[in-house]
Amino acid sequence: MLLLWVLVMAASALAVLAPGAGGQRRGAAHAWPDAPNVVLVVSDSFDGRLTFYPGSQVVKLPFIDFMKAHGTSFLNAYTNSPICCPSRAANVIIHILQMKTEVQKAMWSGLFTHLTESWNNFKGLDPNYTTWMDVMEKHGYRTQKFGKLDYTSGHHSVSNRVEAWTRDVAFLLRQEGRPMVNLFPKKTKVRVMEKDWRNTDRAVNWLRKEAINYTQPFVLYLGLNLPHPYPSPSSGENFGASTFRTSLYWLKKVSYDAIKIPKWLPLSEMHPIDYYSSYTKNCTGKFTEKEIKNIRAFYYAMCAETDAMLGEIILALRQLDLLQKTIVIYTSDHGELAMEHRQFYKMSMYEASAHVPLLIMGPGIQANLQVSNVVSLVDIYPTMLDIAGIPLPQNLSGYSLLPLSSETLKDEDKFKNLRPPWILSEFHGCNVNASTYMLRTNQWKYVAYSDGASELPQLFDLSSDPDELTNIATKFPEITFSLDQKLRSIINYPKVSASVHQYNKEQFIKWKQSVGQNYSNVIANLRWHQDWLKEPRKYESAIDQWLKTHTNPKNSEQK
Repeated sequence: MLLLWVLVMAASALAVLAPGAGGQRRGAAHAWPDAPNVVLVVSDSFDGRLTFYPGSQVVKLPFIDFMKAHGTSFLNAYTNSPICCPSRAANVIIHILQMKTEVQKAMWSGLFTHLTESWNNFKGLDPNYTTWMDVMEKHGYRTQKFGKLDYTSGHHSVSNRVEAWTRDVAFLLRQEGRPMVNLFPKKTKVRVMEKDWRNTDRAVNWLRKEAINYTQPFVLYLGLNLPHPYPSPSSGENFGASTFRTSLYWLKKVSYDAIKIPKWLPLSEMHPIDYYSSYTKNCTGKFTEKEIKNIRAFYYAMCAETDAMLGEIILALRQLDLLQKTIVIYTSDHGELAMEHRQFYKMSMYEASAHVPLLIMGPGIQANLQVSNVVSLVDIYPTMLDIAGIPLPQNLSGYSLLPLSSETLKDEDKFKNLRPPWILSEFHGCNVNASTYMLRTNQWKYVAYSDGASELPQLFDLSSDPDELTNIATKFPEITFSLDQKLRSIINYPKVSASVHQYNKEQFIKWKQSVGQNYSNVIANLRWHQDWLKEPRKYESAIDQWLKTHTNPKNSEQK
């Protein structure tokens, strides 16, 4: 979620640095005579396909349905990095003109992940970076934020960091608890995720006691942890999060008969990267259809609880007569595989992981409109500034969503045609043993790995293969080559992969040195301890061998 928040915030910093920059290239600017209030609700791990047919048939989401009926929904919205921290960071950071100075790391950038260098859940942004909220405040907005942010550096467990740093090591270790369900004992329990509910209550109270009295417009951010799986303490001290937990109250919102059991390829036929992910996520064992269906049912129930929290905000705005003056945006940092492709969690470019919800409603926004253009989370922060009528910087990765959703601009093709017909997503963290890059167009999804040569790419025709079960990269070499060339024109991904590889080694060496004589004991008891302790010397030796090899990012520049 970090990348999403970071990209959103970054545009603000650029706007401060370049107040004269025009808003015509990527935004609409001044679509309303009076600046509206803005509320941004960002959940975690919400599969965007649940917000439109046929996914919407499996669980009741009344407040998402309300936003669809009264606003614009984006049918093809994607994360720019399918993991919490980098996703939010991409949404917020500012990386000015890719200058090779400390300015790069001193500002948030509304740019892609490789520009912010938010490689994993540990490496994010400085907490003092200027955000879009800061910029909006300087332009007269009152601001407030509650709940999960997760876009700064230094968070998440030691195990999460070490797993990301050592993903290139030649070993295979289970890093997560086996995905499971847990039913809350009280049948009528509504507030299962109590921390999220407390933050929602705080946001509602702020609206009722503070925002209602403001004479200036306000912007409110609410970050939710749901429907992210819950921690699994049985996995050890540095536990992961593999428990899908809910109550019967929320399970009743799920249409059990409509739950689809995903098809799995045999383990021997899986792409090598997918096999690594499935193994490290502890999903290569045997699962019954009942287990799989229950995991998915509990996940959908968690989505229903998330929808209810969004509803609390919408209801409060309506009760306070603020709804007609407020633009509400709902999205998520990434999705949740929920046992599709024999995986749970995210960290994948498959639709369940990378496809996010994105809905906007409020004054000036077209009602009951579905937009099929491919968009992504880097579009959030230019949209926020555009709503406020703040001129947009010229070197952003994202584009304002207003030309696609505004009633005022619905016939302005000159704005719509500026948006490229593709989005970029990338991943460099744990549970995947190669940097991953996705180029998504209207029909195709192209996924490249590492240096583009050491691992075979994947190509899916989403129009005929929405479940992404057939990799047609070798069947259509001309299309594969064309998409790869386009990807390389956007990002020099072999060079980026080499930079990440080098970063991982450097960070691991620093961590190993900081642990000192306790290194062997500490590394043996991280989240992978159940496998590691069977052959500790073997795995330590594999790390030693990895550290002896050297990678120079410059060697990959011309590939």
